[in-house]
Amino acid sequence: MAKLISGFTSMGFYKKYREIIMLILDLFTVFVSFFMSVWMKADFKFSYLNLHLGFEVLKSFLVVLLVFGICFYVAKIYKSLWKYTSIIEAMKIAMSNIIAALILIILSLLTLKSGSASVISIIIVAVLFNILFMLSARVLYRMYRRMQVVGNAGKKALIAGAGDAGVILLRELNQNPEIGYKTVGFLDDNKKGKIVCGIHVVGTTDEVKEMAEKYGADAVLIAMPSAPKERVREIFENCQKVNLPVKIMHELNDSLEDSLSKKQPIEDVRIEDLLGRGEIHLQQDEIQSYITGRTVCVTGAGGSIGSELCRQIVKFEPARLLMIDINENSLYMLEQEFNRSRMHHKINEKVQIVSYIASIRDKGALDELFDKEKPDVVYHAAAHKHVPLMETRPMEAVKNNVFGTYNLIRSCIEHKVKRFIMISTDKAVNPTNVMGATKRMTEMILQAYGDNGVTKMAAVRFGNVLGSNGSVIPIFKRQIAEGGPVTITDKNIIRYFMTIPEAAQLVLQAGYYADQGEIFVLDMGDPVKILDLAEKMIRLSGLRPYKDINIIEIGLRPGEKMFEELKLDGETTSKTKNNLIYKNEVMKISKKEIEEKLLRLREVLEQHSSKETIRETMLDVIIGDKTVV
Repeated sequence: MAKLISGFTSMGFYKKYREIIMLILDLFTVFVSFFMSVWMKADFKFSYLNLHLGFEVLKSFLVVLLVFGICFYVAKIYKSLWKYTSIIEAMKIAMSNIIAALILIILSLLTLKSGSASVISIIIVAVLFNILFMLSARVLYRMYRRMQVVGNAGKKALIAGAGDAGVILLRELNQNPEIGYKTVGFLDDNKKGKIVCGIHVVGTTDEVKEMAEKYGADAVLIAMPSAPKERVREIFENCQKVNLPVKIMHELNDSLEDSLSKKQPIEDVRIEDLLGRGEIHLQQDEIQSYITGRTVCVTGAGGSIGSELCRQIVKFEPARLLMIDINENSLYMLEQEFNRSRMHHKINEKVQIVSYIASIRDKGALDELFDKEKPDVVYHAAAHKHVPLMETRPMEAVKNNVFGTYNLIRSCIEHKVKRFIMISTDKAVNPTNVMGATKRMTEMILQAYGDNGVTKMAAVRFGNVLGSNGSVIPIFKRQIAEGGPVTITDKNIIRYFMTIPEAAQLVLQAGYYADQGEIFVLDMGDPVKILDLAEKMIRLSGLRPYKDINIIEIGLRPGEKMFEELKLDGETTSKTKNNLIYKNEVMKISKKEIEEKLLRLREVLEQHSSKETIRETMLDVIIGDKTVV
């Protein structure tokens, strides 16, 4: 029977005419239902006298089929997929049958002179039969598909989370045998002992080991999209202790590429699932007040932070988004992503998105663009960020980070931009490398020009971003894929981490607080030992640290620190309304001081000084500042 059904549903004829076939099947149940009703009215006997009233209905059966056919067509009953039959489909079936019955009852009252009461009783019983038959057919088909899945499922799984997400995942597993899992129980801290969709909640998430052994589970599937990352991390670590594979169900991604690439509802656990902070609560009205309907510009738009800023910004529906970058490839790919999103109605049609190839080193180009586009808000994410590379060519870091930012700040003031928000880094605190020193210099420029009476300004300082270009995460992934070893600079080195969406969202929120050059510091959570990070990533790949993949130290790179800081010793920090954003008060730095420092830097560049001289001058300019301890 299974082969017969599968063979029929896979035929080209069925696929082409499926909706017509479904409508014919439903109308056939109408015929059967009325036949049963007439037969019951005749006391299950076939005699002319007893069937006389029945023929009053049957002789008009074309009208009956027409009425039911129209009702089914209007309700689109024939379009519903039987394996997804739910309460909504059941209600549509019941309502379309009831409406058809009412129409037939009205017609019988208008056309029959006698015996209408008997005809009406036949119609009512027939409709009850038909609702039962139509629902039964669909339920039986769902049961058949579920039995197919159970028979084909190769692995037993426990679902962690018996909420809405867990139910959705259970249904998906039941309906798609290709996923390859059979649910043997739920794990939930609040519903132990309950039954959800026919599956028992067998224990709590802390009882992974006991329940896995009891039910022979081969894997744990985490269906807790809104759970704190700490809880997800606990479940993962409990599973790791007993070598139990773990997969996770993520929330629907906003990124079109991510959505298209997801072919299954569950994926391997990513390091971001364990280290991130989870949901960020933003004050939507505050962000909308300075973005919605405005012209917003993002420099460095093609980079990891810049591109995510653009994705977050378009959600708030600016009138126009200007994406500026010197890297044409990354900017082009981001533009194409937005074009595809617009085609799929992911972006409001009224939001205009424009890309410009330009360098922040070229003030003339910035002035030209600002004069043409007149931006209201500028997010400055363009910068050279790689510490070792900037140690090799410090002059490029100074030209781009320092003088590029200086150009941009002056252009914003001159063109009366209402708000300027700069992306900074924890490496700007007590810097020991050129990159950090240049970023600290940009913070000083920002504070010197913060009280300008035209443009509200602020910098947002945070640590490492998971998955950003050049971050340790993709490097470790590549090393693990190549069979190791995984290289770390020092086993005791620690870093702060934040996911790209978290960072971008908090930057938008901090932008609302911008005023006179404040430096906002994001709460980066607890610092992470890079050694622990490497070990977790190896385990996530299903391998064992030091056995399957070795971890070796290669020593600190030029300019690298053992740990990063988020606050200068002389800075005064206060809270904002958002408990993840702190404000460092503006330090007193005069424009004259800044101009003198910039003059020193400009001189060493114009003299084509050695990289050692440029590096020493850059660090001296920062260390010589009284605000740095």
